[in-house]
Amino acid sequence: MVLSTSLHSLCIIPHTSQSKIPSIFNLLKSPLSKTHLKFNPIFKPSSLSLFTQPSKLRPKTQNFRTPTIRSLFTGIVEEMGEIKQLGMADHGGFDLKIHAKTVIEDVHLGDSIAVNGTCLTVTDFDTYLGEFTVGLAPETLRKTSLSELEPGSLVNLERAIQPTGRMGGHFVQGHVDGTGEIVGKQVEGDSLWIKVKTDKNLMKYVVPKGFIAIDGTSLTVVDVFEEELCFNFMLVAYTQQKVVIPLKEIGQKVNLEVDILGKYVERLLRSGFVDSIKDSRFPETHNKQTFKQSARC
Repeated sequence: MVLSTSLHSLCIIPHTSQSKIPSIFNLLKSPLSKTHLKFNPIFKPSSLSLFTQPSKLRPKTQNFRTPTIRSLFTGIVEEMGEIKQLGMADHGGFDLKIHAKTVIEDVHLGDSIAVNGTCLTVTDFDTYLGEFTVGLAPETLRKTSLSELEPGSLVNLERAIQPTGRMGGHFVQGHVDGTGEIVGKQVEGDSLWIKVKTDKNLMKYVVPKGFIAIDGTSLTVVDVFEEELCFNFMLVAYTQQKVVIPLKEIGQKVNLEVDILGKYVERLLRSGFVDSIKDSRFPETHNKQTFKQSARC
């Protein structure tokens, strides 16, 4: 016979064979002396509580946070940060330490922050000094213009958007496709025209009045110059004060991320997705074409 107790009931449960005892009871034989187990057997409505020595460790509630989206940005720069330190770290990687005010307010280890449009992971931070550190992979250094930064350089910063935030710009992943070179700057009124040259592999995704992220800033392409492999855009006075692009001189590089929708469309067209839809909607036409081809053979 087995004695079962609870706060409200005391009853005797008929002895059951050892093979039918739930496997969770085997935990009692393990050396987990500080484990706090509490469970309800399925063969009795009344609760059965087993207690061992209470643990003195209390959970750190500050570590539990509501999951947020960390891999999507809008291209609306929140602030310009200042590079404090960059170079090889003791662990063998390449670290970038940035001074900031806004993006560090609610920062956590592992958060994603776009630095000049490059999605980077926070590996260390100090809210008192207002600094955070991100690591750069070799591929990141090859693909972006971040290797040209130096202490004192200003960079665009944006935290990943939360589900409750507004999509003020466009979908920016923080995955830089390549770099472009500033080849022209011209003032018109209080606005600034900037012309950028890039390679043909990126130019095919750049369309007039289309989106493009330049150093993490969501901008609209104005004109495309196919023969020159160039495009231009305009910055209004307010934007000029909030981003780093106007501070760059002719010949300097900018990070480019083309609109992801264009790449998805190209992928679908190359995979024969459109043809497969036609075949599914008009199977008779497809069968006739197949018959004609086989007859020619």
